Amino acid sequence: RFAEAVARRRNMTAYDPENIFGKILRGELPSQKVFEDDASFAFLDIMPRADGHTLVIPKTPARNMLDASPAQIAAVMATVQRVSHAALKA
Repeated sequence: RFAEAVARRRNMTAYDPENIFGKILRGELPSQKVFEDDASFAFLDIMPRADGHTLVIPKTPARNMLDASPAQIAAVMATVQRVSHAALKA
C-alpha cells in the first residue's frame, strides 16, 4: 500500500523545471557557489538561519527525497559531508 501511495503522489505533480533551484542551476538566478561537481551543487542560503548555512541539491531533476534516485541521494550526501568538513575547518 505504501508503494502505491507513493506512486499516486508522484503522479499528482510533475517536476517543474522552472522552479527556483532549476533556475539557480541554469544560472538564471544568482547564487554564491560553495562547491560543485558533476552530480551536485552547493550554495549559500539567501536567508540563512545560521552563518554559512549551505544548501546542497542534485543537478538532475527531483522534487523531493521520494523522487530522488539512490544515486542522486548518495551524490548529495557526499557533497554535504565534504562541505561540512570544510565548514568545520573554516
